[in-house]
Amino acid sequence: MADADDAAIVQHIDELVAEEHDLERTHATSGLSEAERRRLHDLEIQLDQAWDLLRQRRARRDAGQDPGDAHPRDPQIVEHYQQ
Repeated sequence: MADADDAAIVQHIDELVAEEHDLERTHATSGLSEAERRRLHDLEIQLDQAWDLLRQRRARRDAGQDPGDAHPRDPQIVEHYQQ
């Protein structure tokens, strides 16, 4: 995803959000299995990374820098950002 443009990143975010919502809706009354909880957690991390990458690209563009130099950050970093 590091080589993606903003539109591709937004599309990826939309796909991750759709999967996240589907997972939550499908199991709203029955709860999630352990595998589904792990997948939901994985989706949350991927979303954090994608949003961070998009923000990096926009900030670089606003600063007159190449947005293509932005790179996904390690999950350990983006996981602890305050929303």
